[in-house]
Amino acid sequence: MPASGDILLDSSVVIPFLKGDVTLRANFLASQSLYLPQTVLGELYCGAHLSSQPAKSIAQIENFLAGVILLSPGAVTAEHYGRIRAQLARAGTPIPENDIWIAALALEHQLPLAARDAHFDFVAGLQVKKW
Repeated sequence: MPASGDILLDSSVVIPFLKGDVTLRANFLASQSLYLPQTVLGELYCGAHLSSQPAKSIAQIENFLAGVILLSPGAVTAEHYGRIRAQLARAGTPIPENDIWIAALALEHQLPLAARDAHFDFVAGLQVKKW
């Protein structure tokens, strides 16, 4: 069971944080441990490479990485992914593939997910913090 204050971060909160969102800064500082899914890291790097200043954006991401714990998917994550995707398909509420992987990591590690995307509410058992 995770310690109080542990949280998994979605790109929907990381990107505004990196852009200087003051409210998010307070939430990040109040958290004990910040976890970043490998999928989110990929999304961040994609955005950096598409930005007008890739080198600056990449440096910002690498600086951010010093303050988080990176989580990578494995076999257990894949089982959660399959269950979530099947449940969403049966309910007729598909969500983006990357977000299913992010939700799977959150469930696997019993971490609440800090996100601003409403579609995470469709994932059964996922605790979402609306930052």
